[in-house]
Amino acid sequence: MTRPTPPDTPQDALAEAFRLLSRGVADRRSAFHTPTLATRGLDGAPSLRTVVLRSFDPACRVLRIHTDRRSPKAAEIAADPRAAIHAYDAGAQVQMRLAGMASLHLDDAIAEDAWAASREMSRVTYATTDAPGTPVAAPPAAPDDPIAGRANFAAILLRIDALDWLLLAAAGHCRARFAWDEAGALSAGWVAP
Repeated sequence: MTRPTPPDTPQDALAEAFRLLSRGVADRRSAFHTPTLATRGLDGAPSLRTVVLRSFDPACRVLRIHTDRRSPKAAEIAADPRAAIHAYDAGAQVQMRLAGMASLHLDDAIAEDAWAASREMSRVTYATTDAPGTPVAAPPAAPDDPIAGRANFAAILLRIDALDWLLLAAAGHCRARFAWDEAGALSAGWVAP
């Protein structure tokens, strides 16, 4: 990826951030395709894992990822919906940190639409017999029934309430911070890198 030009305004930085997130959905080679999701573990400790960015709606500031409803992340979001996402593109030297409220969708229209939009090779991963993290004697064989995976599938939506964007540059790092209030009003500005 080519390095982005330093933006002239915080609004330009936000447009670039949203462009990179949108590209992360469409381009499997984008560093923003597989960001890191952070939640609060049930024991109170931070819990991190790599996820796949499945959709992004810039107008609503909503990201969608998928998970197994039996996974620790599903239980963590059900217990505390605060979540954060971190992504870094080494080639572009852009880092983004996003924070907001996550919602877990199991058997509603959001989950059904996400399931319908999933490819068969993704669906089959949810058909495992054992829940993620369950101790097993040996690695199990890959499941082969994509329909059976629906019972374990969940969609997670994360509404972005805060975004920190950083461009590393030899001429000077450039960092902007964005926050949206409950009414959706944006505050934006430069911050020291």
